[in-house]
Amino acid sequence: MNRLFAGLGRFVVRFRFLVVIAWIVLVVVSSRALPSLASEVNNDNSQFLPSSAPSSQAATLLTPILGSSNTASQVVIVASRAAGPLTAGDQSTVAREIAAVRGVARVTAARELGVSPDGQAVQVVVRLRVNQADVSAQKTILDGIRATFARVEAPRGLQLHLAGNIATNVANQQSSNTTGSKTQSLSLLLIIVLLLFIFRSLLAPIVTLLPAAFALLVSTRFIGGLGAHGVKISEITELLLIVLLLGAGTDYGLFLVFRVREELRAGRDPKGAVVQSLVRVGESISASAGTVIFALLSLLLASFGIYKDLGLPLALGVAVMLVAGLTLLPALLAICGRALFWPSNVRPGPVKASAWARLATRLVARPAITLGIGLAIFGGLAAATFGYHSGGFGGALNAPAGSDAAAGNAAISKYFPGASTNPANIVLVYSRPVWDDPSALVRADHSLVGSKEFAELSVPIDPNGHALSAATFTQLHRQLGDAAHLPAADPRPGTVSVADYNAYRSSSLYVSADGRTVQFEATLRAGDQQSTAALDAIPTVRATVTRAARVSGATSSGLAGQAAALYDVSSTSNHDLTHIVPVAIAAIAVLLALVLRSAVAPLYLIVSVALSYLAALGFSTLVFIDIGGAKGLTFILPFLMFLFLLALGEDYNILVMTRIREEAHHRSLRDAVVHAVGQTGPAVTSAGLVLAGTFGVLAVAGGSGSSGSQIRDIGFGLAIGILMDTFLVRTLLVPSTVALLGRWNWWPAAMGRHASRPADARQHEHEGDLAAISTRS
Repeated sequence: MNRLFAGLGRFVVRFRFLVVIAWIVLVVVSSRALPSLASEVNNDNSQFLPSSAPSSQAATLLTPILGSSNTASQVVIVASRAAGPLTAGDQSTVAREIAAVRGVARVTAARELGVSPDGQAVQVVVRLRVNQADVSAQKTILDGIRATFARVEAPRGLQLHLAGNIATNVANQQSSNTTGSKTQSLSLLLIIVLLLFIFRSLLAPIVTLLPAAFALLVSTRFIGGLGAHGVKISEITELLLIVLLLGAGTDYGLFLVFRVREELRAGRDPKGAVVQSLVRVGESISASAGTVIFALLSLLLASFGIYKDLGLPLALGVAVMLVAGLTLLPALLAICGRALFWPSNVRPGPVKASAWARLATRLVARPAITLGIGLAIFGGLAAATFGYHSGGFGGALNAPAGSDAAAGNAAISKYFPGASTNPANIVLVYSRPVWDDPSALVRADHSLVGSKEFAELSVPIDPNGHALSAATFTQLHRQLGDAAHLPAADPRPGTVSVADYNAYRSSSLYVSADGRTVQFEATLRAGDQQSTAALDAIPTVRATVTRAARVSGATSSGLAGQAAALYDVSSTSNHDLTHIVPVAIAAIAVLLALVLRSAVAPLYLIVSVALSYLAALGFSTLVFIDIGGAKGLTFILPFLMFLFLLALGEDYNILVMTRIREEAHHRSLRDAVVHAVGQTGPAVTSAGLVLAGTFGVLAVAGGSGSSGSQIRDIGFGLAIGILMDTFLVRTLLVPSTVALLGRWNWWPAAMGRHASRPADARQHEHEGDLAAISTRS
């Protein structure tokens, strides 16, 4: 392995300018040829459910009414007048708007749904030929629809807005772009400030950060290309990519730059120092990135799409970052030479023991006590996890304040029944048309109302606030025909009342063209669709729907809508947690065993990360639930915290343990621990501060965006976990465990099977190895 990295180092140093030019070309070409990542972001977590989820099956049953989610979407135009009833001029404007919107590309139909009971607003349903998950295409269509608002020249006082889930999701995607840019800018600023403090140099911070920035620019375009070809990209993916590549990428840069500085102080020339540093930490950096990649690729086994589609993009980003760290960074270091650390003077000479070395000396002198103290700290914090419970499942559920979608949703909430704003969709399928036997609708209605589970219910025979009797519903169908094709005004005035005519026209949103599929739109008594209380009520509501189907003679039934979908999100997420975590642990354990040449060390290293995970989750629970009074933490937090802390925490373990192993060849084990912690302490501390800082930026900047507390919980939890890994696991648990186990750390490798050899023999062998590599360099 040393020969591989020595060869790579010599190649990069020799062709350093060509390597830099190649990366610049790659950035330019990818930026021009591939779509941006931001254009592919989808904020609705329910869009990531598998087709087998009950809410997905219910949505399939609704296809005859709402169309297939793969080929059709719909958005609502709401026209309203706050000062009074709509005028004849307003109605004429709505007619012109319907004609205009039908000319927008990929609009398949547009028609007036109905006038509000007070006559002050009207809804126009617009059907779109676009996948419900294709946010980029939806945005283009909605921009085209909004452009028609100005062309129809609405009278003064008449307001036109878009509303509904599609309009909300597109508005949130635009908000996510702003949040992503803010997170990226603040992360870069924080990292530069930290690196300036760490190096006390002008050039070193830029050179350390530049490969991570290049990797981010290239990766966002590659992943944008994946999104354009069907991979769903959530806002969490976008934000985590920014933080992961800038934070972890800078960490890997720090590992190499600190080792180059150490080699320069040991007397090597700048180019030789780069080659030798790549030999010494190249394997550690590769293994560290490998643990992250393996952990992310394990997500491909997930059922929940937000996990499954998170794995490949982030793994691709980390792979690009690794290549940049092993090629672009060494090339830049070789170009800069000693000037990298200016105005600091990096000259050969003895280096005094660092604070980390002095601390390690004290800790390994009494390893059992040190380990006991560490376990007590982590155990106490981990106990707080018993107070953890989930909440905040939906991602961005409300349109950003001030957006057109927010105004449209507010208008629907004001002028139309509450169930039509963000309803729970109850679907019932019958063997024959309901207008032939409308009593089935009456029986279903009575069963649903009698359950007391619903605060409001919009039904096929009461679709807009004006109720129709079962007999009237049947009579109107015989008299008027298909409700979906009726014009806005009765072509035969006086035949039926205006109220009956508008109510029957509105029923087309609730009854399929063949009359066999019907939906009821409901407001849950438990709370809003996005509330934890509503999610908890879903099992009972589903039982209520099943009972209503049985009473009314329906052959199939289901419950769709956000609360049902997000309940399925929770269930699917918990299922994935129990299946993927063991796979990720096994994969990383194998990689650690290969890198450390030990079957023992991976066991306690993984346990140490698990303890820091539980402690970080417990600390988050204390802060947000016990102290802050939050109703719950985002459902995705435990899963992502474990996965990222397992992968990223092992990065520091690998750097420290490989250095201990290197030093143990020519020192006693306890001296090796002291020296390794002393030498890697500054790098690990700096890296931990950078990575935790970027996750802190995610908590602040992302927490103020469209997904709010969901991103805040993730950022804060990961930042706390990284800090615990940096300052406690690496200082207390790992060094004390190594000191206690002695040579058994390396079992079954030769170092673990034999007692320590004389120090001079080990030193001679070590120097011979270095001389051989140096000669080849």
